[in-house]
Amino acid sequence: MTLKLENDWIWDSWYAHDGERWHGYFLKAPKSLGDPELRHFNVSQGHAVSDDLVNWEHLGTCFAPAEGPAWDDYTTWTGSVVQDDAGLWHLFYTGTSRAEDGLYQRVGHATSSDMHSWERVGDGLCLDLTGPNAALYEAEHRKGFWHDRAMRDPWVMRDPEGDGWLMFFTARVPGEAEANNGGAVGFATSPDLVTWTLQPPVFSGGFGQLEVPQVFNHAGQWYCLFCTADEHFSKAQAEATPGGPVTGNHYLIGEGPRGPWKIAPGAFLDGAQPCLRYAARIVPTDDGLMILGFNHTAPDGAFGGFVMDPDPVVHQEDGLLKVVRPSLAAE
Repeated sequence: MTLKLENDWIWDSWYAHDGERWHGYFLKAPKSLGDPELRHFNVSQGHAVSDDLVNWEHLGTCFAPAEGPAWDDYTTWTGSVVQDDAGLWHLFYTGTSRAEDGLYQRVGHATSSDMHSWERVGDGLCLDLTGPNAALYEAEHRKGFWHDRAMRDPWVMRDPEGDGWLMFFTARVPGEAEANNGGAVGFATSPDLVTWTLQPPVFSGGFGQLEVPQVFNHAGQWYCLFCTADEHFSKAQAEATPGGPVTGNHYLIGEGPRGPWKIAPGAFLDGAQPCLRYAARIVPTDDGLMILGFNHTAPDGAFGGFVMDPDPVVHQEDGLLKVVRPSLAAE
């Protein structure tokens, strides 16, 4: 069965491979809430395993907000999972607090030996928009401009240019007169996955939000997958996009993980009206690149709330990516 739960909605997901099978992690919330818009602040993280990214065994809840008061006692949102050289697994996640009404997002850190039972490192907090480079970010909540202070969706990977680790995250830059031109991909570095240093953003512009960034190399080319909504295109980017703004998944092209990055030209990678797939990830398999994401809107306009079956992604001769045989799952 696909990654779908009878009693819970699923949305953002991320994946890790242990050498034998896939582990899928995802945000979930009970359907008993009635309104799927309430899911964001009634969230926990689920865990499932699969041999083929299609048939999944749900293992239950693996992580949840801390008991308050704490910096992450309201939500534990989207993240990523990596393994260190000693074999320990590390979860990086987005947290918010009830005391701040969930307006300020920060990055947390937990570890596990079995990929399911996660323990926070200290109080969990590992990165905030503080220090010398904080002025390069919208570090305070800009009331009336955006609904939050963005620092979320951490994507962590080994540094291919050194011995440490890199983190990319959803952020915004300050001072933009046009709200939809301030979206950014934030950046931090670490020698050991524990101590992190905030660095300048690696990209900004084009959109109000570049959500769920995922940086990877394929065939010698660097890509940064992201998702956004049609209402978050800047005026210039809307005019430059064939067919106009669309909700879905697109990507940046870079010369390296630190950039410079640019928005991929041409048509949006994976979008539809109504949007079918959102918060996608691209994973390498024996059959090539595959894209997975959750069904945000079914053809009847209802919220989907499950992970769609993977679709192939073709790497073209010009270096651009193309999704083929897009899934039309409507359940």
